[in-house]
Amino acid sequence: MTNSSNYMGMLIDTTQCMGCRGCQVACKQWQELKAEKTTFFGGGGYQNPPDLSADTFTLITFTETEDENGLHWTFAKRSCMHCDEPACASVCPVGALTKEANGAVVYDADKCIGCRYCMLACPWSAPSYQWNSPVPFVRKCTLCNDRLQLGKAPACVSGCPTGALQFGRREDLLNEARARIAKHPDHYVDHIYGEKEAGGTGVIYLSAIPFSELGFPEVPHHKMSQDAEQVMKVIPWWVAGLGAVLTGTYALTERRKRIATETAAAESQAKQTGGEL
Repeated sequence: MTNSSNYMGMLIDTTQCMGCRGCQVACKQWQELKAEKTTFFGGGGYQNPPDLSADTFTLITFTETEDENGLHWTFAKRSCMHCDEPACASVCPVGALTKEANGAVVYDADKCIGCRYCMLACPWSAPSYQWNSPVPFVRKCTLCNDRLQLGKAPACVSGCPTGALQFGRREDLLNEARARIAKHPDHYVDHIYGEKEAGGTGVIYLSAIPFSELGFPEVPHHKMSQDAEQVMKVIPWWVAGLGAVLTGTYALTERRKRIATETAAAESQAKQTGGEL
């Protein structure tokens, strides 16, 4: 087993994030992710898109809070947490998701059978499915594993203008986070999110307000892969094939909808022009 102290990771200090979304842009560019039609999310805020998706691996959340000094924005970068022992990899029956020696949790599309157990297992809803693709895959942040192999930091870290994202060995980042809390106890809550959640994650956070107010889920401190392995023991293997069936059904339904829409549009145009189909 790989020594987790050698894993690379990311420290995200939300007190230094200004919500510019430079990391979102850098991620899109490096991963060659297409743009998606989106809307502002929640109570008149400026967060968009609303959630991570197969075309959005990195998302900046916008949280507005109020205290005696007025209203404040807190911005937080969200993506895959790259757990030390990822539940997504534990539930995958074909080994399509693996934890690399450098700490990245990566995905092999050639092995995937589309069961989507990984989506159910992840407490942070990081894996997403290409629902609109005729040949769909599971997609998520890879910690820019290809860049790591070249000795480079993830694209999101390189694209951050304020230093809110720091990349390095997980143990070094934990020490840095503890030092910041000790030096400025009035500036941070005494909680390094990801230090113990799910047994430890490669991405860790600091915040000035409780993480529950930022919408971060409360996750057990034990390794969630243990729970996942127990669940997999009682799931029949034939269920794995259900993913392919559901995907085919979805694709057929969407095709029928598209044909119906195109037919209706053609009929409407014919009526307007007095012609016939």
